[in-house]
Order: sequence, then structure tokens, then C-alpha cells
Amino acid sequence: MTYRGHVKNGVVVLDPAVALPEGAEVDVSPVSPAEAIPTLAERFKDIIGILDGLPPDASVNHDFHLYGAPKQ
Repeated sequence: MTYRGHVKNGVVVLDPAVALPEGAEVDVSPVSPAEAIPTLAERFKDIIGILDGLPPDASVNHDFHLYGAPKQ
């Protein structure tokens, strides 16, 4: 399993706080900003906002518009 964290005052702090047993061995590999995991907005920046003509409630009631499910 992989945990993410940051260095604070020279100590590796896991995000969010993870309870590992005392004395547990860990491997630490620094991640450069270029290797950081991109956010969803960064991953989908090329397609965000390109659709036209959608109903104003499409993001909330997508199942209704696609499959006829009850509106939320």
C-alpha cells in the first residue's frame, strides 16, 4: 500500500495521519512536482466545458436524462 505525505521540519508526515505500528519499516521515495498525481481538473482540462445544449440540471439529474430514473 502507498501512503502520501510531506516533509515538515525535517520529518516525514503522512497525509492523512496513518497509524503504523511502532518500529514499522517504511520506504520513502521523494516525488518531484512533475511526478505528482494530477488533480481531476488537471486531467480533464481539455474537455471541461466543451459540451453545449445540456439541460441546466444535467450534473445533478444525469440518470434522469440518460436513463429516465426519477429526478433528485
